[in-house]
Amino acid sequence: MSTKRTGPNQHEQIIADARKSRELREKAYRDQALGMYPHLCGRCGREFEGKKLRELTVHHKDHNHENNPSDGSNWELLCFYCHDNEHQKYLEAGSGDTPVPAGERNQPAMHKPFAGLEDLLKKMGR
Repeated sequence: MSTKRTGPNQHEQIIADARKSRELREKAYRDQALGMYPHLCGRCGREFEGKKLRELTVHHKDHNHENNPSDGSNWELLCFYCHDNEHQKYLEAGSGDTPVPAGERNQPAMHKPFAGLEDLLKKMGR
């Protein structure tokens, strides 16, 4: 029985190809998500535009990066900070394989970017 051996260059090429494939897949669903959802964080409510748009990430609600339905039902846009926090909660809920309990997921946004806007506009006479 013979086994096919691969050299270091072949391993490096395999790894580079896998990374490129992942980046292309991520870009495809990120572009889709940015096209279908408003550019704001689903947790804190911060808005993103221009160069800051790169701080908005696509979070997979079920934590399965292979589950990318075309209707976007497994995605939500989160800023870097909220995305890291979401994954930390997921890890703390168990061994990392246990999902976060339903009551702790999808908490409503606490940030109210337009709070007090109506009063401010009235004061300005508009």
